[in-house]
Amino acid sequence: MSLVAPSEVRTVVARVGRYRWVICALLLAATTINYMDRQLIGILKPLLQGELGWSETDYGNIVVAFQAAYAIGLLLAGRAVDRIGTHRGFSVAIALWSLASMAHALTRSLAGFITARFALGLGESAHFPVAIRTVAEWFPKSERALATGIFNAGATLGALVTPLFVPVVVAAFGWQGAFVVIGALGFVWLAFWLALHALPWQSRRVGRAELEHIASEPEDDEAPVHTSWRELLRHRETWAFAIAKFLTDPIWWLYLFWLPDFFTRSFRMDLKGLSVPTAAVYLAAGVGSIVGGGISSWLIRRGMPVNRARKLAMLACALAVTPVWFAAGVSNIWTAVAMIGLAAAAHQGWSANLFTTVSDRFPRRMVSSVCGLGGMFGAIGGMLIAWVTAHLLQLTGSYVPVFALAGGAYLVALAQFHVLAPTRAGTAGAAR
Repeated sequence: MSLVAPSEVRTVVARVGRYRWVICALLLAATTINYMDRQLIGILKPLLQGELGWSETDYGNIVVAFQAAYAIGLLLAGRAVDRIGTHRGFSVAIALWSLASMAHALTRSLAGFITARFALGLGESAHFPVAIRTVAEWFPKSERALATGIFNAGATLGALVTPLFVPVVVAAFGWQGAFVVIGALGFVWLAFWLALHALPWQSRRVGRAELEHIASEPEDDEAPVHTSWRELLRHRETWAFAIAKFLTDPIWWLYLFWLPDFFTRSFRMDLKGLSVPTAAVYLAAGVGSIVGGGISSWLIRRGMPVNRARKLAMLACALAVTPVWFAAGVSNIWTAVAMIGLAAAAHQGWSANLFTTVSDRFPRRMVSSVCGLGGMFGAIGGMLIAWVTAHLLQLTGSYVPVFALAGGAYLVALAQFHVLAPTRAGTAGAAR
């Protein structure tokens, strides 16, 4: 089923409430905390490597443990969220990953860190499936890419805040204190979630006009309530999304877990010195998430078909990534920051639109399952890039081939997405 024409969509006037944006703000905060927890190990890598004696492959194995658990969790988390709902799903997930983050402070052994990272990966795996489904519940299709772009900016906000915040906490409480403090933030967020969130039609804070606005663009909900994996995998759109995640998610993991090390190696920076360049990259990425998500929403409001608008925004992002190919060869740190910052911004804009294609093309009750499956593919790609990067650094110390992979991955991903998910969305039920 196609979206209604923009001229037929209900105009949002002053009397229409905006509580859905409060929910979006909660998702933004959760994503920020999520990325603070996962990025902390990358910020502390030079310190922990020196103090605990890790080799490059030791660190790579710690990252692989997180990615393996993340992949396993995503395979299960999306299906679980589709069954138990967003309210309970998010509550359980953030409690689990916050406890796992705090557990890092209790160990100094390699095995202990691998165990803690595995638990963190399991908990964090539910985040994006439940967040994407929450957006599908609270927003009409024409607003979803913007809402996704806003909450997805938390990935960059967390990565921006962490390198500025961590040196202060480490100076006061040591690296163990950093894991405890950041892990505890999840429980603060959980209190707000329990107090403020409900389904739109169950919330006392949502008026009739806002409910009508949320429901103003009909969904295709003809799929069975419990869709089997076999049925899900029959859709070309499922594979298009999963392969795109496999090809491009690893690039973001690369920035998250190795960017501080790249700056330290290439420009001889300590923990305090690398905080500003690292934060600058993620500041650019945060802007890219909102702008990239807003582009396709803007095009849709002006009459462009949904599928074309999403792909045009994704093409712009894929092209903006390509200069990062040369980042490892520059001698000036701010030139490298500019190249990597542009690529990180483009990745987040790409991600906002790619995620939104799922809620465009699948009924709401299938959204978390598809996101979970795609996220699993992305995590498997992250495992591979962690292994490759660790061994390349152990053998050569060079980031050149790694950034070369980053520069071309998005164009390849977009090409396969266009082939597998053409203009008509097929039997999945979606926008044209």
